Amino acid sequence: MTVKILLAVGFGILFGLFIFPVNMATYMSTFISIGLCILLFFVGIDIGRQENIAKKVKELGLKVLLVPLMVALGSIIGSMFGGAILGIPINQAGAIGAGFGWYSLSAIELAKHSAQLGTLAFITNVCREIIAIIIIPIIAKYIGKLESIAPAGATAMDTTLPIISKATDGNVAVISFITGASLSLLVPILVPFFMILQ
Repeated sequence: MTVKILLAVGFGILFGLFIFPVNMATYMSTFISIGLCILLFFVGIDIGRQENIAKKVKELGLKVLLVPLMVALGSIIGSMFGGAILGIPINQAGAIGAGFGWYSLSAIELAKHSAQLGTLAFITNVCREIIAIIIIPIIAKYIGKLESIAPAGATAMDTTLPIISKATDGNVAVISFITGASLSLLVPILVPFFMILQ
């Protein structure tokens, strides 16, 4: 799975460099949205084919929210620790970690404070998504299916959901969607919150 993903990205880069018409670049976000919707449609079919998913999620109850809570805590604490090593103020490092991989929103929000901070948030969260795409199948195979949701962060509900679904099963895909949605709701709350902590 990881090799296929890397090959697809590599071929995409080559196609973009040498073949893709420059005048079509303005429509790239539309193409990405269409492609993502098609992927998510098939993930939805796969989830729908799983029996008793709604029953299993209901049995988990509020425990299902422990996954996004732990991912949020790990992301923020980890980014604060990394920020301390790099000499970044703890609140700014926490704000970057609270982006949870949603690079567009966190970068825009933090760019209001400084261009450097917005750029760092963008690079950090893009790198998180790229690393997640590569390591999700590895984590699912060698560590655990539920644990494979953690690297994805907020993207667990969209961009990386097809990868998680392929590497795990329908039950984990549902928890992944819930995790991604929960973290996405937290980003616009937590990023500004950390920036007011001086």
